[in-house]
Amino acid sequence: MSPSSLSVLAEEQLALARATGSGRSARTLHGDPTTRLRQTLVALVAGHALAEHASPGDATLQVLRGRVRLTAGDRTWPGSAGDLLVIPDAHHALHADEDAVVLLTVARG
Repeated sequence: MSPSSLSVLAEEQLALARATGSGRSARTLHGDPTTRLRQTLVALVAGHALAEHASPGDATLQVLRGRVRLTAGDRTWPGSAGDLLVIPDAHHALHADEDAVVLLTVARG
């Protein structure tokens, strides 16, 4: 396995997100539907979001670039570059307050 530059991959995903109408782009870096651990790079353009959804297992978000807000019900957790957010075991959404890239890590049961 060769190392990957998260900085380079983040820039690539952000460029793709800026080129789409949805304002988002994602790429799985590790794992597939048959593995327990999956890591996905997610880029969101400012003002865009991942709508409310459930998590398939224990999950964290590492903010690599920009500022985001993780929301679940009436709770909100802000995150900026360098922050690690634990995703609650509840329906949640992710909002980009500025162009942002996060590393989503999910450990499925």
